[in-house]
Amino acid sequence: MNDFFQVLDASDKAQQIGVLATNSAAGDEFASHTHAQAQMILSIDGVMIVRTDDGNWIVPPGRAVWVPAGIRHGIEMAGDVRMRSLFVAHEVRPSLPRECRVIGVSGLLRELILATSGLPADYDLSHRTGRVLALILDEIEIAPSLDLHVPMPRHPALAVLCANLIREPSEPVTLASWASAANMNARTLARIFRRETGMTPGAWWRHTRLLLSLPRLAAGASILELALEHGYDSPSAFAAMFRKVLGVPPSEYLRQK
Repeated sequence: MNDFFQVLDASDKAQQIGVLATNSAAGDEFASHTHAQAQMILSIDGVMIVRTDDGNWIVPPGRAVWVPAGIRHGIEMAGDVRMRSLFVAHEVRPSLPRECRVIGVSGLLRELILATSGLPADYDLSHRTGRVLALILDEIEIAPSLDLHVPMPRHPALAVLCANLIREPSEPVTLASWASAANMNARTLARIFRRETGMTPGAWWRHTRLLLSLPRLAAGASILELALEHGYDSPSAFAAMFRKVLGVPPSEYLRQK
């Protein structure tokens, strides 16, 4: 575990870009921390949940989360995970994203990341190592952002309600039940919730439950199991929402590596 952070303390130019391979078991966590460099965390296999103050980022196989320098985050392994972490100092490529996002990883980007294993530390752009790393950064810049973010409200009562649903996504919820639990008028709750998350409570429930199903989908759960565990009335309702949000049916989603 300590090696995960050692690259962050390096001060020589050869370490301004670094790639680290990590294998973790289901349930392992990296406690909340920050880095001096930006970090791209790629899931080769398995699903991760990256938590920040602004919400959770679900990272399925073949996708990556981009975390800018200085953003506090923790990582939870929702299954056995093989990951690659790319660390990039700001001055290397200032045009890289300034906010957290999950990105699609092209076949080229995935193979370039895997190819960094064993490369020498010298990344002078006139050498092969430098050209490989520069192309990795080019690919990150054009990678599409994916809607795999679960925004979290800052209002204490709403944050508690959201955390409860994340822990128990199959529990039935209504605007009235949330308003009662928060000691709020339903309209007030809905207004605050939309202001702080950009979503209505109902849209947030559907979106969050869908994303929370990804770790179980990766583990081989059936569509029926996923529908029941995440508050959907039927497998067809779950599959329809899955396709609407993520563009493909559940059976195809994890094949897109």
